[in-house]
Amino acid sequence: MKNREFTPETEHTYDRSSVARWLVSHALRYPLYVVIGILFRGGVVVAAVQVPKLMGSAFDTVAGASAEVRVLLGFALAILGISLLRGVLQLLANYTAEIVALRIERDVRDELYVNLLGKSQTFHGQQRVGDIMARATNDVRQLNVMVNPGLLLLSEWLVNMVVPIIAIGLLSTTLLPIPVLFLILFLVALRGYLRRLTPVAGAMRAQFGKLNANLTEAISGIEVVKSNAQEEQEHVRFRAEAQSYRDLFVKQGKIQALYLPLLMFSFTLALGLAHALFLYSNDSLSIGDVIYFMGLLAMLRFPTFVSIFAFSLVKLGTAGSERILAILNAETEIDENRAGIERRIEGEVEFDNVSFAYQGANALQGISFRAKPGETIAIVGQTGSGKSTLTRLINRIYEVAAGRVLIDGVDVRVWSMESLRSQIATIDQDVFLFSRTLAENIAFGVRRPVSRAEIEAVAKQAQAHDFIMGFKDGYDTIVGERGVTLSGGQRQRIAIARAFLADPRILVLDDSTSAIDSATEDQIQRALRNILHGRTTFLITHRLSQIRWADRILVLRGGKLEDQGTHEELMTRSPAYRNIFAHRDERYAAVLPATVVGE
Repeated sequence: MKNREFTPETEHTYDRSSVARWLVSHALRYPLYVVIGILFRGGVVVAAVQVPKLMGSAFDTVAGASAEVRVLLGFALAILGISLLRGVLQLLANYTAEIVALRIERDVRDELYVNLLGKSQTFHGQQRVGDIMARATNDVRQLNVMVNPGLLLLSEWLVNMVVPIIAIGLLSTTLLPIPVLFLILFLVALRGYLRRLTPVAGAMRAQFGKLNANLTEAISGIEVVKSNAQEEQEHVRFRAEAQSYRDLFVKQGKIQALYLPLLMFSFTLALGLAHALFLYSNDSLSIGDVIYFMGLLAMLRFPTFVSIFAFSLVKLGTAGSERILAILNAETEIDENRAGIERRIEGEVEFDNVSFAYQGANALQGISFRAKPGETIAIVGQTGSGKSTLTRLINRIYEVAAGRVLIDGVDVRVWSMESLRSQIATIDQDVFLFSRTLAENIAFGVRRPVSRAEIEAVAKQAQAHDFIMGFKDGYDTIVGERGVTLSGGQRQRIAIARAFLADPRILVLDDSTSAIDSATEDQIQRALRNILHGRTTFLITHRLSQIRWADRILVLRGGKLEDQGTHEELMTRSPAYRNIFAHRDERYAAVLPATVVGE
């Protein structure tokens, strides 16, 4: 079992060792529909074979001296009845195939979504969102089309190709050479067709993912595009990607246009007729046998014709399935540890010689410190020094490369992921809000039912209640995706309210008041003071007013812990700490000791 960060309560397991086994394991969830569909499909072909046989017998009757209208009417009614039965069986076969296809599509979509929820942040950080969306939508939909009509037509191709040839052999083995030769040449031509089609199908699915990824990036970054007047450049870029996708479609069409079996079938029909007439002239066959044989030979036209589409749909579906399986089978380094420790966190956090590397580059090296329960630890350092990365090791968003992160003396890897993360809250500078109501966004991090009164209470604490009530729908206002309808300060206050409601044991504030004006900040500072009480807090900020709250300050430089201590201690002995403020604003000189100012 691969590592994962999330497992649903009920989950069906599938064989992901290959595309074929994966699809079969999905289909076998519905064995009754599969078996019934196969029986119906077989019934359709058996019924189809009876029609030319009856027609041949009717011709023999007409050629005879004692042909009666009653007998011929019986043949006509029998053909009509078989045709009606064939239509009903065809309808039922298509119905069961559509049920199986839709259920497989649903199951694959659910399987992929659960799998993505279980991937680590490192995995997601290396993916293009648009390409992931293409796999979760278009590739999964292509899998549906592959099953029905793709595999449905493929099954019809197989049965309609084999059964008529068997029936011809039962009629007369002397008639077999022409259809058998056609079958051999057909398979040879089909092999070449698939060899040319396979790389094109894979390229089409990959190019669609690339096209969708570029589109998603442009729309997500539309403000950047517009502010830099890059509309024309993005349009040109999109047209180039769309042209590449179109070119692959044209290439696929050219391959299909050179499909030889259709031409081969025409020659087979002519040669078969000539051969049957030759045998008839030698009294080896009756006229009815000739009609029956030609009817069976004509049945080969359908599998020959549909094979060009069936194999194309199957190849496109297979290419999409390979892209989906690549995500499902991708390794992730963090496991949820469902059997791990589950208990209330007291709040002691210790870093024991911790190192971390991201994509081969060292981000943190040899970090060691201890935070007591209820302490506030400020983390400062220049941009890129590893401040945010350090806090993301506490709740295992990232996994340490060396050393240990301990909470209450227990390695975070020993804790149950759910228990660990449910007691740690993070308020980032870039707050993410879902396209849901404000009330739902505030209550997002709480698993228990939450009353409106509780939501309003924490919103008031976070100084968000007043601006929320300024909206027409109040707490029922639906914010845009990522909260784009709110200002930066409003989004941060919603995030702070969310943290109040979650009531975490460990709190991480990552420059969480950066987008709030001074007047509002004073109010939120008081609210933050309340929420910090009794919790272990990690505070990433450059605001001196917040740093002075800290019981201890960590100074990071180049991924290493340069120094730690109180504000006064660091001002005296740490040049790195003093430089953080000296270069930001001259007003900080007012708080420096006289000896430092004079340096």
